Amino acid sequence: MLYICNVSERNNFIDYIRIFARSGHGGAGVKHFMRNKLTAMGGPDGGDGGRGGHIILRGNSNLWTLLHLRYFKNVLAENGENGSKDNCTGRDGKDIFIDVPLGTIARDEETGAKEAEILEEGQEYIWMRGGRGGLGNSKFATPTNQVPEHAQPGEAGIEGWKNIELKVLADVGLVGFPNAGKSTLLSVITAAKPKIANYAFTTLIPQLGMVEYRDQKSFCIADLPGIIEGAAEGKGLGHRFLRHIERNSVLLFLIPADSNDHRKEFEILRNELEQYNPEMLQKDFIIAISKSDMLDDELKEAISKELPANIPQLFISSVTNKGLMELKDLLWDSLNKPIV
Repeated sequence: MLYICNVSERNNFIDYIRIFARSGHGGAGVKHFMRNKLTAMGGPDGGDGGRGGHIILRGNSNLWTLLHLRYFKNVLAENGENGSKDNCTGRDGKDIFIDVPLGTIARDEETGAKEAEILEEGQEYIWMRGGRGGLGNSKFATPTNQVPEHAQPGEAGIEGWKNIELKVLADVGLVGFPNAGKSTLLSVITAAKPKIANYAFTTLIPQLGMVEYRDQKSFCIADLPGIIEGAAEGKGLGHRFLRHIERNSVLLFLIPADSNDHRKEFEILRNELEQYNPEMLQKDFIIAISKSDMLDDELKEAISKELPANIPQLFISSVTNKGLMELKDLLWDSLNKPIV
């Protein structure tokens, strides 16, 4: 079997790949009659052809990118062998296993239809089945036709251009404008080490981290590239970013304390999510005002009045660790609330 896996270049995040894939053709069945020194005109003994190789997707939790598929633009499975005499069946074609990160979706390029979704470690899905092998002439012998003169050809494999895309799997997604403090927060509450700098779009790829909670519990949080107004129409990082939010159970909106208009910033973020996919609004929202160490109680009260009253909100500071434990409690409770 052929395996496509393993990648060491962890600085290269690829979340979309276009490949040409073809499963193996089935081997042909054989028309043959037994002939040996004791038998001059024996019965049919043509064997069946072997099955063509499958193309199989397999979940691998050690992968976080589709980079390794960049170098396999043509994925071609092996054809099955033809049958042979003495009722010998041809060998099946070798299957190709494509290891993919959890959260991977495979689509047909022409129709856009979703053909596979890999969400669990070790999950295997036969994406493109190999063609069946043809039957040899021995399978067509009957009491009224004891010398069948035909055998089946093998079935053709499946081929076509395919799209493989990755949507990051995380319990919580950090949503905010560029430079809102998402990377700093992730670096403080997890062991992740995202790039941090005082300019927009420091984060160009999703960064995942595990948050350690009480009693050795944990949950996964993702720092995602910042939204800008018009992202749903493809501006900035556009759809490449927004599709990663679709899998998050809870969205944490991070709005900096020094924003000119906290309510407007939240509404822009919410509107971009709605334009991309209205189902995003069914997720649980939490608002955190970052960099709040620069605020006094009077300013906090004024900001609270600006924000929607029906959405949980709190003030945090990644520099002083203020409010971070309360934030973890709120996220954990939201992730584990009973389903009504």
